[in-house]
Amino acid sequence: MRLLLVTPPMTQLNTPYPATAYLTGFLRQHQAALGLEIAQADAALELFLRVFSRAGIRRVLDELRPRAARRTRRGAPPSVAALLAHGERYVATVEAVVAFLQGRDPALALRIVGRELLPEGPRFAALAGGPGGGDDDPLGWAFGDLGIADRAKHLASLYIDDLADAVRDGIQPEFELARYGERLAASAPTFDPLRDALEGEPTLVDALLDEIAAELHARHRPDVVGLTAPFPGNVYGAFRIARAIKRAAPATRIVLGGGYVNTELRELAEPRVFDYVDYVTLDDGEAPMLALLRHLADPAAPLFRTFVRRDGAVRLVSDDGLRDVALRDAGTPSYAGLPLDRYLSLLEMLNPMHRLWSDGRWNKLTIAHGCPADLLVDRIETMIAETGQSGFHFVDEAAPPAALRALAERLIARSVTITWWGNVRFEEAFTPELARLLARSGCVAISGGLEVASDRLLALMNKGVTVEQVARVTRAFSDAGVMVHAYLMYGFPTQTAQDTIDALERVRQLFAAGCVQSAFWHRFAATAHSPIGRAPALYGIRLRAGAPATFARNDLAFDDPTGCDHDAFAAGLRPIRGRGSTRPCADARSCRGPRSLPI
Repeated sequence: MRLLLVTPPMTQLNTPYPATAYLTGFLRQHQAALGLEIAQADAALELFLRVFSRAGIRRVLDELRPRAARRTRRGAPPSVAALLAHGERYVATVEAVVAFLQGRDPALALRIVGRELLPEGPRFAALAGGPGGGDDDPLGWAFGDLGIADRAKHLASLYIDDLADAVRDGIQPEFELARYGERLAASAPTFDPLRDALEGEPTLVDALLDEIAAELHARHRPDVVGLTAPFPGNVYGAFRIARAIKRAAPATRIVLGGGYVNTELRELAEPRVFDYVDYVTLDDGEAPMLALLRHLADPAAPLFRTFVRRDGAVRLVSDDGLRDVALRDAGTPSYAGLPLDRYLSLLEMLNPMHRLWSDGRWNKLTIAHGCPADLLVDRIETMIAETGQSGFHFVDEAAPPAALRALAERLIARSVTITWWGNVRFEEAFTPELARLLARSGCVAISGGLEVASDRLLALMNKGVTVEQVARVTRAFSDAGVMVHAYLMYGFPTQTAQDTIDALERVRQLFAAGCVQSAFWHRFAATAHSPIGRAPALYGIRLRAGAPATFARNDLAFDDPTGCDHDAFAAGLRPIRGRGSTRPCADARSCRGPRSLPI
């Protein structure tokens, strides 16, 4: 049995999304018993490299030029106009820029920072100054007179953004570098918009993805294809790949899983989904996938947490005798078969935590759930040997202090040198002593939720922390030389305008005191399966009646009796791609725009 695990467009471009690596590592342990051959592919990376190539940009231009000729009153969008005006320069430079961002041609940095090599479209508008570090240089505060490689990477990223904008504005409105067709899938109560897009006239981007899917099938000849959809921006790509493979080989069994499925498709009742896929699995994928493979080998074997279509209706099939796989038994994630040298680092937003997300290759690993520290270090060493990379992103929602202490002690005792970062809850257990230990073990950054920066609202959401406690913990990490990123939100139930203004002032103080070096504000959304969605009255809100959902159900509209206009804060709190500062404003109440805020 040949199994192909695929990440659909679009996700991060700098490192593989870990779902296929986790499943590959787990299923390798059962390979012999199942007679299984396992391969994995990143269609998101493949689509990017297909578009951002000489041939790809040539195809984009060939499609845009006739459209521009047919325009009468309205001119082309600025991104499209820039591409049409400098088309041959883009064709001539795109592969060199991609190679530079892949780390294969670092010498190109010197030409990029000279600001003569690359065409500069709308994304460069803010960079009115020259390439030096003087007062007229808008990048001087970030890079100074040094940092040529980083400065070039930022300029090259803006160049890529300009091209992506032109593709989106001129050809495929659903295409972005980190998402593809997100609008079609996010909290979509019916399958109609997604199906209409899948069965409508394909765009150039659709056609390229269809080509990639056909090539993957021809190369691997899979009996089973597993598609992970971690976010709404992966769902259209997943169904597009499924559609193309089904047309080429109808007997291929296709499985859909991932974070989006786990949150938005828990109440799936749409039979037409199964025109494209055969199975939809919920939650941790190891046990459902193992059960499914056994079922395909022997139809008498039971399924586990798996949607199927039977007699024209959707049914969730699960056997009570099956259990999830403990982390200690999940195996070591494996990136075997993925082209690790072809991923590329973008430096779009000048923010230290955003850089960790989008710049550099990171091995992904989970450390919680009682896994012994020595076993984790064994897995770390195995992954370093396989990938040649010693950078790790621990992907736990909130890594426990005790587990981090044990891991740090074993890393130091065994002289294993890594660089790592991850997400925590700002618990009191993160003392200055523990923060210093984690830093010695290789920790360079942590992120955690300050959320609303209000003790009243933190208690309402049962976070188990206070603003004062967060200040102490972040101070401890910062003093240990660990960069701290805070997740912040606005628009939480019963949050008032004054609450938001007070939160801005508290965040300003944290930046001024050096406790926090990076932060993002997010607009709160009530979701169907969260505590707020299940018991809205406890949070002082009333949910609005929504349309009956047969496909996705997640975001919930609600009425807040406080009546605060949270949209009034949106423009000032929303990060801007390609332009962000870590420098807080002097007085939060006088802030007028994102450049003044700690974003």
